[in-house]
Amino acid sequence: MAIIELLQLPNKGVLVGLDPGTKTIGVAASDALQYTALPIETLHRGKKLAPTLDALFRIFDDRNAVGFVMGLPLNMDGSSGPRVQSARALARHILAIRDVPLAFQDERMSSMSAERAMLEADLSRAKRADHIDKAAASIILQTALDTIANAS
Repeated sequence: MAIIELLQLPNKGVLVGLDPGTKTIGVAASDALQYTALPIETLHRGKKLAPTLDALFRIFDDRNAVGFVMGLPLNMDGSSGPRVQSARALARHILAIRDVPLAFQDERMSSMSAERAMLEADLSRAKRADHIDKAAASIILQTALDTIANAS
């Protein structure tokens, strides 16, 4: 399956949200009715991508997920840069392993929103570092869920 539009994702079942980074991938998941997104885990990327993808698909399978929503790190002006190319490459690697629905969600400001929420919750710098990626994945996924809900 190729990369699809957000509104083409299955409208029932768990969706897994991803915040792709160079060193980590933040992971979140929705409930089966696609109302809310919750942070799940931060996967650390090693020199080889295969173990990270194995862990990602374990999360996907354990939750009986029906698709992925991946953050697309556009520049603030909407243009693409090296981080977008990296996210698209990760999407191609995921789709090379398994034919699953995968859509992109603009992730501009998601990490800043996650950081702001953690500051408001008075989390220490160490705790924020541990949680920022999965919190950003949750914000990316929740934005997608809201977009899908508002379109129907």
